[in-house]
Amino acid sequence: MTALKSCLPIMVLAVVLSGPGAAFSQEAGRYTMEKTDKGYVRLDTKTGDVSVCSEQSGQMVCRLAADDRRAYEDDLAALNERVKKLEEQVAAFGKLPPVVRDTLPSEEEFEKTMSYMERFFRRFMDIVRSFDSGSDGANDPVPERT
Repeated sequence: MTALKSCLPIMVLAVVLSGPGAAFSQEAGRYTMEKTDKGYVRLDTKTGDVSVCSEQSGQMVCRLAADDRRAYEDDLAALNERVKKLEEQVAAFGKLPPVVRDTLPSEEEFEKTMSYMERFFRRFMDIVRSFDSGSDGANDPVPERT
């Protein structure tokens, strides 16, 4: 039992180093760990990120270094500001007055539209008749114009 307790920190360290490192990246040697007076310093050799790690309750816990933490908090503050501005824009859309339109056309617009439609259908029917009769349309009378 005592041998198990003495090996526990080593096993935890092995699991911690293999678990997140393997899950985060399959690259061998991506992370390097250096022992310090207060724990370990972990360096991500790909990104250059530095984390300070310590053993707490039998587990290795890593925290971002102060510079990384400050950059993280700055990014988070910038994102929160963008979200706030977007929420204000969305709220402003609800305050716009509704666009009121007279949905019915005037009598003049209606008659003009009907005239276009009538001419269209007359010409279309003339084309259909010319296909039915087999004529080439050269000697056909000019359709009525309205």
